Amino acid sequence: MTLKKLKILGLSIFLLVFTLQVSSQEDSQTEEETGDPVLLEKLKDIQTMEMLLEITKSDSIRTGAVNDQREEEFLSARNRQRELLEEAKRRLQLEEERSVRLQKEFEDNEKILEEIGETLRIRIGNFGELFGVVRQVAGEAIATVKNSLVSVQYPGREGSLAELAETRNLPSIDQMKGLIVTMLEEMTKSGNVERFNSKVILPGGSITDAEIVRVGVFNAITENFFLKFIPETQSLQVLARQPARRFRSLAEDLYDLDEGYTAMAVDPSRGQILGLLIQAPGLGERINQGGFVGYVIIFIGLLGLALSGWRLKLLKDEGDAINRQLASDVISDDNSLGRILSVYDQNQSIEPESLELKIDEAILREVPKLEKYHSIIKVFAAVAPLLGLLGTVVGMIVTFQALTLFGTGDPKLMAGGISQALVTTMLGLIVAIPLVFLHSVLTSWSGSLIEIIEEQSAGLIARNAGKK
Repeated sequence: MTLKKLKILGLSIFLLVFTLQVSSQEDSQTEEETGDPVLLEKLKDIQTMEMLLEITKSDSIRTGAVNDQREEEFLSARNRQRELLEEAKRRLQLEEERSVRLQKEFEDNEKILEEIGETLRIRIGNFGELFGVVRQVAGEAIATVKNSLVSVQYPGREGSLAELAETRNLPSIDQMKGLIVTMLEEMTKSGNVERFNSKVILPGGSITDAEIVRVGVFNAITENFFLKFIPETQSLQVLARQPARRFRSLAEDLYDLDEGYTAMAVDPSRGQILGLLIQAPGLGERINQGGFVGYVIIFIGLLGLALSGWRLKLLKDEGDAINRQLASDVISDDNSLGRILSVYDQNQSIEPESLELKIDEAILREVPKLEKYHSIIKVFAAVAPLLGLLGTVVGMIVTFQALTLFGTGDPKLMAGGISQALVTTMLGLIVAIPLVFLHSVLTSWSGSLIEIIEEQSAGLIARNAGKK
């Protein structure tokens, strides 16, 4: 074999192997289809050009058959995709036609609805305004029912009313009948006195079961305690501060009553007045509002009352003893008149002028005893309103200080000073008025006793002068 033939043979083998590798990458076939080891072995055994030609022809035939098969599969897949595309286009056209048809039906229905709505408005006429009034009345009835004391006994009445008030459609006959029944029930129950069992909140916060007596929509009691209705929680609470004893007595009589009639205090404000009792200060709180000046006035008043009472008792005892002495011929030393008579009895033999002096001396010893502490009571009666005026001035100073610091925006800031001013004035007058009256009584009583003593003393002197 010549060198030229060997070069041609090697070039042919290289081209054949390169062609087989490219075909393997394009087809993505298995190793048995592209990289046949038998073919590779044959290529290694090529000795002549004839053998190479035969191998090349056979491989070309085989590769052509594979390519034909692949082309046939590709054409088949292309035809199938084309059929699917045609089917999708047909379906798209059908859907577009359906969309146009539905849009036309929607527009036709809108026109029909407008015509029906206009017909409905024409036929309803004034009923639209009537149903608006019904919904408004239902809303007002909800507020009335929620704030009514009857709801504690009959809860859940506002459910149907809320549905009627919030509906946008025409109310049904049953809903309107329910509104009428609820309003008639509220009017009927507001005029009845009924008993029922319910939960009651005590002032400490605990909850207990109790028998409740409801007086219309105005009051609710249990035993002799008045109850407060809380609309937010639909519950009853015992008032922390109860009304006066006479009202609680009326409540107790009503609670114990089984049949018949009895008097009862009614709160026409449906509990608002009773609720204000919590804010109204009691006697102790009123006194505390007077401050230090108020306590001084009270101390002076108590001291003056005690002193006046003690003096009234002494004058009464002295007056009784003088009356007994006037009715008796026996001289006693337990009274002023008796002591003066004893002076006369011991000095009957002396001159009338000397006897008169001795009797005057005895009278001067007895009169201060009868008028003792009267001037102090008078001073207390004069000082009490002055202290009240002092408290008024102090309270006004506190009020003006609050005005200077905080302005007039909140009246509660001035309430403390105004309360002190008014309470001290009130306490001063309360103390001064009875003390003035008691001082007048003591002065008048002691003056009458002194007149009796002076009258009897003058009689004794005249009798002695007649004897002489």
